Amino acid sequence: MHTNTALQALDARRSVPSMDLGEPGPDEATLLRMLQSAARVPDHGRLVPFRFVRIAGDARHALGSFLAARALQRDPAAPPPQVEKDRQRFSHAPVVVAVVARLQAGHKVPEQEQLLSAGCACFALLQAAQALGFGAQWLTAWMAYDAEVARVLGLGAGEKIAGFIHIGTPSRQVPERERPDPRALLSDWNPDLAHAGATVGSSGASPALRP
Repeated sequence: MHTNTALQALDARRSVPSMDLGEPGPDEATLLRMLQSAARVPDHGRLVPFRFVRIAGDARHALGSFLAARALQRDPAAPPPQVEKDRQRFSHAPVVVAVVARLQAGHKVPEQEQLLSAGCACFALLQAAQALGFGAQWLTAWMAYDAEVARVLGLGAGEKIAGFIHIGTPSRQVPERERPDPRALLSDWNPDLAHAGATVGSSGASPALRP
């Protein structure tokens, strides 16, 4: 089967650890081009349930200092190496983009679908970065779910971090890793079982699926 260029790009995607990302990072025009592609994701209701916050330059180190202090607030007994790791989390890649999910409660589009759209924007940004010759990694960790971090980053009501996308130039070639076999992930729904009166078990798994 012929593999076209678009599929080859999808198959070549891989994350580059943030510690292996350095200068140069994307300039303003290049980042905006990445975000143009990142915003072209499924969006039920045209809500655009996401926005982007750039963390670059000295702002990365300022955020790292806050994270170190916040880590000690959360756990005064945190070991120094862990605190230092938190301090350095945003100091490697030259540009970090926080993808913020903007969730509208009570909307006809379920919040889960809105969050998934923001997640798609994270993945599309990874693809766009690699397409333009950069490396990238999608990270979260505790700071993506901490209310004080959200406040410092300027998040409002109904907003949450979908991911931090670290972008820069890889310092090494990242080796390929084993990928899942799609044949092991695919099953066929058998309507005959449903018509025979099969019911959903207590576990919530439907017997109408077969391997």
